[in-house]
Amino acid sequence: MTTPAHAGRMLFVNIPVADVERSKAFFARLGFSFNPMFTDETAACMLVGEQASVMLLSHKKFAQFSKLPMADPTTHALALYCFSVSARDEVDTVAEAAIAAGGSEADGPEDHGFMYSRSFYDLDGHGWQVMWMDPSSTSDSSASSTPARA
Repeated sequence: MTTPAHAGRMLFVNIPVADVERSKAFFARLGFSFNPMFTDETAACMLVGEQASVMLLSHKKFAQFSKLPMADPTTHALALYCFSVSARDEVDTVAEAAIAAGGSEADGPEDHGFMYSRSFYDLDGHGWQVMWMDPSSTSDSSASSTPARA
C-alpha cells in the first residue's frame, strides 16, 4: 500500500436525494451511520471511512452548492460510488440489504479472484458498488481492474 499523498485530508462527496430521511433509513440498513454534527432535515453526513463521508443533501440544499442544474440519476450517470468492505461475504450481505431496502441490482456479482463486487442503485438511482479486495493481493498487475461499475 502506498503512503497517502495528503495525510489527514478528508473527503466529502455531496449527492442530491429526494428525501433525506428516507435515504438515511436506506443507508442505515446497509450498516452506515451518520455524524449528527452535520445532519439535519436538509442534509445527512453518512460516514463511509475514517476520512470519507457522503453528504446526502435535499434537492434544495444541493442547489445551494451547485450552480449547475441537477442531473436525474435515473437517466444520467455523473459519478459511480464504490466502497469497500472487510470480508468477501459482506459484499453479498450489503448488496442484499440494499435490494431489500428498496434499491435495485445494477449488475450481478463480479468475481476476479482477488476482488469481488456487486453493484446496486439506491432509492434515487445513484449507482453504488460494494467491493472486497483480498488484502494479500499486492501485485500491481492484479490491480488493473477498476472498482467502479454500477
